[in-house]
Amino acid sequence: MQDIVNIIDGCKQWKRGSREELYRQFYGYAMAICLRYANHKDEAVEILNDGFLKIFMHISTYDTSRPFKSWLARIMANTAIDHLRAQKRLLFAEDINKVYDLGSGGEDALDKISADELIKLVQELPPAYRTVFNLYVMEGFQHQQIADMLGISEGTSKSNLFKAKRILKEKVERAAAFNTNNNDNLPTQVAKVEK
Repeated sequence: MQDIVNIIDGCKQWKRGSREELYRQFYGYAMAICLRYANHKDEAVEILNDGFLKIFMHISTYDTSRPFKSWLARIMANTAIDHLRAQKRLLFAEDINKVYDLGSGGEDALDKISADELIKLVQELPPAYRTVFNLYVMEGFQHQQIADMLGISEGTSKSNLFKAKRILKEKVERAAAFNTNNNDNLPTQVAKVEK
């Protein structure tokens, strides 16, 4: 495995092997980001490939004093936002002045669903809610930054996050209850296998 500095230098020189290595090394990380914004895997792959194209086109602007993964994550998130905008799927909820905490209670439910199930539930959120949720919760942006990125007010960002969390909490609780009920229906006796 090549050192990331050498790979980036090779990408700046348009070396095909370096671009392939960069893609290979960061595919999983970038795909995880794209899946959080997309409705399905094919859409995530489209966003991912567009994002890597942007990375290769603008690699010369990468500041080597900063972590590469952070730079890549921001490009992937911005590419996903651009993709959703192009599809006119980003419709934001109204601005609210105060957002209420949803409280706890979902922690036990989270223990009863898999990471894949959680990703699918996030993918089911309306695009605007999903985008704000991902930018705030997963990418670590603050509401003012999100507002600037998306061209909305800070209050609208907070409103969309609140609604996304409320919807996710309900979906997680339903999925956990479904998983618990299905596990209760499993046979209690295991057949003995003869040797």
